[in-house]
Amino acid sequence: MIKNILTKTFETAYNSAPFSKIENTDFLPAFKKAINDAKSEIDAIVKNEDIPTFKNTIEALDFSGEQLDRISSIFFNLNSAETNDTIQKIAQEVSPLLSEFSNDITLNEDLFKRVKAVYDIKDSLGLTIEQQTLLDKRYKGFARNGANLPEDKKQKLRDIDKQLSQLALKFGENVLAETNAFEMLITNEDDLSGLPEGAKEAAKQLAESRKKEGWLFTLDYPSYIPFMTYADNRELRKKLALAAGAKAFKGDALDNQDNILQIVTLRFQRANLLGYKTHAHFVLEERMAKTPKTVESFLNELLEKAKPAAEREFKNLEDFAKELDGIDRLEKWDASYYSEKLKQKLFSLDDEKLKPYFKLENVINGAFTVANKLFDLNFEEINTIDTYHNDVLTYKVTNNKGDLISIFYADFFPRAGKRNGAWMTSYKPQSIKNGINDRPHVSIVCNFTKPTKSKPSLLTFNEVTTLFHEFGHALHGMLANTTYPSLSGTNVFWDFVELPSQILENWCYEKEALELFATHYETGEVIPMDLVEKIKESSTFHEGMQTLRQISFGLLDMNWHANEAPDTIKSVKAHETEAFKNTTLYPEVPENCMSTAFSHIFQGGYSSGYYSYKWAEVLDADAFEYFKEAGIFNKNVADKFKNNVLSQGGTENPMTLYKRFRGQEPKPEALLKRAGLLK
Repeated sequence: MIKNILTKTFETAYNSAPFSKIENTDFLPAFKKAINDAKSEIDAIVKNEDIPTFKNTIEALDFSGEQLDRISSIFFNLNSAETNDTIQKIAQEVSPLLSEFSNDITLNEDLFKRVKAVYDIKDSLGLTIEQQTLLDKRYKGFARNGANLPEDKKQKLRDIDKQLSQLALKFGENVLAETNAFEMLITNEDDLSGLPEGAKEAAKQLAESRKKEGWLFTLDYPSYIPFMTYADNRELRKKLALAAGAKAFKGDALDNQDNILQIVTLRFQRANLLGYKTHAHFVLEERMAKTPKTVESFLNELLEKAKPAAEREFKNLEDFAKELDGIDRLEKWDASYYSEKLKQKLFSLDDEKLKPYFKLENVINGAFTVANKLFDLNFEEINTIDTYHNDVLTYKVTNNKGDLISIFYADFFPRAGKRNGAWMTSYKPQSIKNGINDRPHVSIVCNFTKPTKSKPSLLTFNEVTTLFHEFGHALHGMLANTTYPSLSGTNVFWDFVELPSQILENWCYEKEALELFATHYETGEVIPMDLVEKIKESSTFHEGMQTLRQISFGLLDMNWHANEAPDTIKSVKAHETEAFKNTTLYPEVPENCMSTAFSHIFQGGYSSGYYSYKWAEVLDADAFEYFKEAGIFNKNVADKFKNNVLSQGGTENPMTLYKRFRGQEPKPEALLKRAGLLK
């Protein structure tokens, strides 16, 4: 079997991952063999006696380690979507090996000499723009990661990277374990007052599956969100909210406070070693924003616009809760509950009334239809390729000529081995080698409500936009059309990567798009237009508070990573409270801490980058304005977006690509107008 896992091309349909044939015990030897093979490829580049050229050095480097990359993508995607104790243990063992291998490349003096030799004569080589970008990226990859350091500091860098890889894994494992450990079993049906039938049925089914009597609620979003939104029992909402807010913040074996302090200190030390003031300075050098100052100015400018609106909205919500139920002090566990009630009052719009129009299968087909109308893509469900779980759906994606564009995996339901949230990932990148355009394998992973005995999976409107968001990322991966794998698909500046995902959410609010897929799961009736109007009207409901929330996360991220003395931080909670001081609306909850479960910045790749969501919203609002001016399915605008943004990956500076699509730089007015924050 190990032989099979290590063959250059899997003997499978479309060279897809052979999940069912992989045993957990295969991974460690497979990684070790693939690392050795990749080292041999690097040695061959270094020992090449020919003069360094773009082809024999830069291009060879980009195509090296392909099998290692494939094994890594399979393994770490499983660690996120279908993990277990064995996989987590292997991850702890493998991560330092990969970190060490990565350092072996960036700290290899002879390899850097060859790269630098090509870089020094780059202007005379007649390179394409994509080749220039790759050369620049490769050179910076060495220079920014220690190639110019003396030997003792290189060793220190290796030690730091090894520790960081293990700490990030531990952080994520703790959050997942905390999520899985909490259960709230309700045995008195009166305590379910206010909950929709679907949520009750799902809770009953979950209890049965765990051999329990009653209704079971967990911290998984499809269980947590409906309870917080609809349950009349305030004490139980409080219990659930406190459990969610205390994840990895209990001073026990699963506590993440020490992990955070170690991570931020090590990141700071690493940045200093490399000559940067802070981790944020290091990260942002390779972002559209460029500096922490730009990010902080951007967030504070938005804060200035959003805070008055947020405070007005909060006061209205407080007054409403007081008038309705005599609530004297609005707490965090009241937020979703009273917001939903107020939304229903103002717009007569109830998520439960909308859900029958958003059957999961119909929404998936809707996303496919939108992609077809915009980008000429066709999706055919196939069962000829392996999956890692029965829930995973697989599709063959073609263009109108029948050419293969991508293989697409979709995994929609929560389970014990899967982390919360939603994300897009890839099992195989796109690239062009020896004249062959090798097409990508792309996946989206979500956590939506499972079908029950009486109902299919019906999505809330928020889940509909989540599906479109992740599908937008997937389109960025699928439509990639670049030569080099490291510049392909979503390999772009982090504050540009959310543009394709966030722009696609806009179609969920448009009558012309909703009519394609929003049909009642029982009657087949198209969503009534008054509901569509209400969706549009309510789209800016509490936008001030939502914006303030996103800004607060961005500021917290910068407070951890643009800090010039993180090693002096003694209390994670106190530091977080200080970071939140200008964005706080609800009373402080001493036993809760956001940082200890902030996986985006401590486990994912968003450190010093959480602002990207708001940054990309400026881009997406401005870009969608262009679509609206021409028509949301206008082929000319869609082709420009596909040809200049989606297919280009990281081959050029993102602002250059954006201006080529839009004809101008983005203007923030479109976002402020859409959010209802412009007077």
